[in-house]
Amino acid sequence: MSLMKCNQYLRHVELCRERIQSFSEYPYCLPAIKDLSILEFHDKVTFIVGENGTGKSTILEGIAVAYGFNPEGGTRNFNFSTNDTHSDLHKNLKLVKGVKRPNDGFFLRAESFYNMATNIDNTGASGSYGGISLHSQSHGESFLSVIRNRFSGHGLYILDEPEAALSPSRQMSLLVFMDELIKQGSQFIIATHSPIIMAYPDSIVYELNDGIKEVNYKDTQHYKITKAFLENPERMLKTLLFEE
Repeated sequence: MSLMKCNQYLRHVELCRERIQSFSEYPYCLPAIKDLSILEFHDKVTFIVGENGTGKSTILEGIAVAYGFNPEGGTRNFNFSTNDTHSDLHKNLKLVKGVKRPNDGFFLRAESFYNMATNIDNTGASGSYGGISLHSQSHGESFLSVIRNRFSGHGLYILDEPEAALSPSRQMSLLVFMDELIKQGSQFIIATHSPIIMAYPDSIVYELNDGIKEVNYKDTQHYKITKAFLENPERMLKTLLFEE
């Protein structure tokens, strides 16, 4: 076992395929989950990318819940429930951990951020999140406030589509915060559509399509499509809008 694998908090996740009663039922019918056997994690950052509906958030949620996080986000101590909509994937995942345990951890997801922020207000815990209600800030600023004020380093941080709340410049700010936390011994697992966020250099990128495979950053569909559009938006718009 390499030193890197010993020192990271999560080494890999395995799908316990023998427990699955039917691969024709959701979420096991998704090609990426049908194809899932063992997913190795990078000791710093692991990205899970792909089109809508490929199972990024489902896999990330399964990993987070299997680790003990609340399905709607927060720390492992959060036990509120607003919408019980998560799948049972977590019951059929085996997480293989490293020898070290994190001192901190957080599951941050854009989809249920409002519910999490409300729970923080209701429990009087806003002091740990910058001292003011997350609801009194813009969506993007409140998102960054959680990372800036609540993430303390030496932690496992699972982020689901953080770009949903962030402008391009704030996505760059997120990269800076991530790098500071990684230098403090943290590990990130992130589902994202953002070519900016997934550009973090010391990472693994898994792309979900007809299955799941490791890819280079510049070989992802998100990077290629964004690059093609920005290099010639007029031509792309003519193609999309069927203009002569």
